[in-house]
Amino acid sequence: PDGNCDAHFVHPAKTTAAVLVWPDIWGLRPTFRAMGKRLAESGYAVLTVNPFYRSIKGQPASREDAFKFAGTLSAATHVSDAKAFVAWLDAQKTVDTRRKIGTTGYCMGGSIVMRTAATLPDRIGAGCSFHGGGLTTSNADSPHLLIPKMKASMLIAIADNDDQKEPTSKDILRKAFDEAKVPAEIEVYKGANHGWMPPDSQNHNAAAAERGWERKLALFKKALG
Repeated sequence: PDGNCDAHFVHPAKTTAAVLVWPDIWGLRPTFRAMGKRLAESGYAVLTVNPFYRSIKGQPASREDAFKFAGTLSAATHVSDAKAFVAWLDAQKTVDTRRKIGTTGYCMGGSIVMRTAATLPDRIGAGCSFHGGGLTTSNADSPHLLIPKMKASMLIAIADNDDQKEPTSKDILRKAFDEAKVPAEIEVYKGANHGWMPPDSQNHNAAAAERGWERKLALFKKALG
């Protein structure tokens, strides 16, 4: 409803389950297109979006721009975008709408994954947050408060240095998932700092990234049918 979003869609020849990817604060760029292609090669129809489409096409030119654009987003935009992207995926002939959708997010995309899973519980079957930011806050719209609305199986992969800054966050999440009876794998990736997953990140950790991919694919195989 807020305009046209530039995005990257890649899929196998066969009809299959869809995955919606929310990039980190550096937005839609070659690295995330390549990550989308790798996921498609594992058998999924993958849509990677530009979260800043209201402000710019492609990726931000600077760190200052990235944070400025991120500041224009909110819980409300996350929800409206999630609905629009899932509706678009469900309209594609390569997407099997009988199967659940997966969603994965990095950095700021982690909180959007949480809101996507809570907003569309009957469509989202699996959600993965990698070094996600702002999953547990003191605000009334904190993502962790939405856990009772979810039906998806979740993977919460936490950076070592993020855990050191917010050591209680994992415990808050674990308690909320347990109370809501929502299956969740929560792990601190020791030695892996914020941003370890994307290959173009200065904190990229190849070994930890491969473990993240392994856990993501295992979850999708189990939860998306």
